[in-house]
Amino acid sequence: MILVTGATGNIGSELVRLLVAKKEQVRVLARDPAKASAKLGAGVEVVQGDLDQPASLAAALAGVDKAFLLASVPGQEESFIAAAKEAGVKHLVQNSTGGVPRGVGSAPVHAAGEKALQASSGMAWTILRPSEFMSNVLWLRDAIVGQGSIFRPTGDGKAAVIHPHDIAAAAAQVLTSPGHEGKTYELTGPQALSAAELATLLGAATGRTIRHVDVPLAAVRDQMSTLGMPPPLLDAVLGYYVSVKEGHEARIEPGLQQLLGTSGRTFETWARENAAVFH
Repeated sequence: MILVTGATGNIGSELVRLLVAKKEQVRVLARDPAKASAKLGAGVEVVQGDLDQPASLAAALAGVDKAFLLASVPGQEESFIAAAKEAGVKHLVQNSTGGVPRGVGSAPVHAAGEKALQASSGMAWTILRPSEFMSNVLWLRDAIVGQGSIFRPTGDGKAAVIHPHDIAAAAAQVLTSPGHEGKTYELTGPQALSAAELATLLGAATGRTIRHVDVPLAAVRDQMSTLGMPPPLLDAVLGYYVSVKEGHEARIEPGLQQLLGTSGRTFETWARENAAVFH
């Protein structure tokens, strides 16, 4: 039995689909089981539970051999790892972030979880560290549709953004084949692209003119502070933008090639798949 968390998101839902196609027995942890069942369809067991409520995890983990952990809030990973160990889970796969070594991006969410997982004696582990998701462009939809612009404080810096499908495919491979225990895989897309290049490719897919506006970092800080982002996470996100601008996120890592024998899907492909969203 494989338990999947975050199963209604871009990565989790695709992972469930891939595991079902492989004839694996899949269980999903969901705050709203009815919503999850409607999205994931038949053949998937859905159990009510919440990563913010550790007491709700025991029932979901009962009889589980392997688990995929995708969390978005600090502290969730540590409590899930403890519950999985207590339940006798044999192998846990954590979806972390490539920013952990540099302390940028969503590193504050995942760094402590990585340490807790590596220290979980008796439970095998694998860590996936994907780069920035191509689907993060969806957060910029309003500005793209309303102003034809991507506002991003990264100058000409590039990042090797990754398609969510490729993260799910990597997780499915780790969960269904041997030899991945105790390993960390750095996952990136096949190309390092600047925000201007993302804008051009998205414009070509949508038939629109889209441009990149290199806004000041201070303006982004003010906006995110107004939205109530916690200071540690705010600093890490801004640190990621600086890292992109300075060229530290442009590297192409070998993780996908090692796991799947492919360099992954391009942003051009993602833009075509999601063009209708930006009309």
